[in-house]
Amino acid sequence: MATRRYAVRDGVLVALDAPLLVVHGGAGVERADLSAEDEAAARKALEAALRAGHAALRAGQPSTEAVAAAIAVLEDAPQFNAGRGAVFTHDGRNELDASIMDGASGRAGAIAGVHRVKNPIRLARTVMERSKHVMMVGAGAEAFAAGQGVELVDPAYFRTEKRWQQLQQRLKEEASGQARVERPHDYFGTVGALALDGQGRLAAGTSTGGMTDKRYGRVGDSPIIGAGTWADTRCAVSGTGWGEFYIRAAAAHEICARVRLAGAPLARAAEAVINRDIPKAGGDGGAIALGADGSLAFPFNTEGMYRGWIGVDGVPHVAVFRDEALPLP
Repeated sequence: MATRRYAVRDGVLVALDAPLLVVHGGAGVERADLSAEDEAAARKALEAALRAGHAALRAGQPSTEAVAAAIAVLEDAPQFNAGRGAVFTHDGRNELDASIMDGASGRAGAIAGVHRVKNPIRLARTVMERSKHVMMVGAGAEAFAAGQGVELVDPAYFRTEKRWQQLQQRLKEEASGQARVERPHDYFGTVGALALDGQGRLAAGTSTGGMTDKRYGRVGDSPIIGAGTWADTRCAVSGTGWGEFYIRAAAAHEICARVRLAGAPLARAAEAVINRDIPKAGGDGGAIALGADGSLAFPFNTEGMYRGWIGVDGVPHVAVFRDEALPLP
């Protein structure tokens, strides 16, 4: 049986020398929309992301590097709506958003509405570490990226046929005079990661390509600190769902606030916000949550959510659908 070391820091129980990494690739997964090949590829990418983040932790890197490393792998995988697999806006472009937060220091970085940044999470981290700001958007964020040596690509890099056809279907519906139906799963398709490093420090990050056929520069919760991403000394959260409702609920922060202020167990706090408060308001989705004591939570209220974790032994554990068992540490 595995043993763990703990310490109390400023009244917080912290797990030491037993690093953990948790990832998600988005809620809203439906069996009917997922081929066996796509499912296998998504599982493989989740495992690769977990191994990349674990390698950073094993090398003694801070939790922020583990989060960025894991998310970058998911951004490079076309199976997820982030980075390479981003969906298209109404005018046929890919708009990318991301954020990251260091729980130990409270620092955060975020970007929104970029079109040429290969790995948005890397730019979000650069904003956090090399600027005095928290959020940058659009052309300004890309100018900053160029000045900092963050990799830029031709926008064609993000074009995948699957995402393009999804947009064409929506445009066809609009052209035929069909009333636009807001499908809840249109708002899903986010990737995220949480890490607890060997020093007991937490970090969280989230990255997304937004929603198919979106207009007017719409931005969801993923790049908003406190809505889609939050980390402090006790708790870290990355959300995936109908972003407008996560913003209104300050969902990621709300989960951690209940842990910090009310002393609620992590799983109970996450369950209450994601599976009670957000659905009550009309939204749905999921989240991953990680406590400084090594506790994990994977609440979601859709048919599936790409999710997984990896511990000190380096063995990745992944799941997709609700009826799959996901053993916990």
